[in-house]
Amino acid sequence: MSEAPARRARRHDPGRRDRLVDTTLDVIARHGVAGATHRAIAHAADVPLGSITYHFATLEELLTAAFTRHVDTVAPRFDERMRAAENHDAVLDYLTDHLTGDLLGSARDLVLTVELYVAAARNPALRAVTQDWMARSRRSLERHFDPVTARELDALVEGLVLHSALSTDPMHRDQIRHALARLTR
Repeated sequence: MSEAPARRARRHDPGRRDRLVDTTLDVIARHGVAGATHRAIAHAADVPLGSITYHFATLEELLTAAFTRHVDTVAPRFDERMRAAENHDAVLDYLTDHLTGDLLGSARDLVLTVELYVAAARNPALRAVTQDWMARSRRSLERHFDPVTARELDALVEGLVLHSALSTDPMHRDQIRHALARLTR
């Protein structure tokens, strides 16, 4: 009588779900949303493929969780900057710092932001993530501006991000500050 094959010990990994979300952002930053497949994410996270579907019913659910995490990292930094601004010049400085530092200063974060914009154009679940981000940004801006100006500023910031990401001659810091100042006069 032969012995039953030894069972592989189950790996206790209570942080696996969070690690999958973080790894998904890493995969998106390296390969884009199109390259963020179940297999690519599982391989990068060093987990069995089935582990992803255990924690996330669909790839869309995982992408939504990942992009939500990205927004939850960037949006509070912006809110802190707007909360700290004591006058109009400080608001312009902080807005410029947010754009040139938080959004454009990290190639990884810039790619994640642009990937989110592109993916949200086709995916309603991801559009909800961008809508939440815009609402949070506008609330932060409304500390200093009326709702119409806050909305316009938010759109300008998003446009400047895309322009900087795609341009071979992006605007420099002083040009960005000047554009923000012109809109908020």
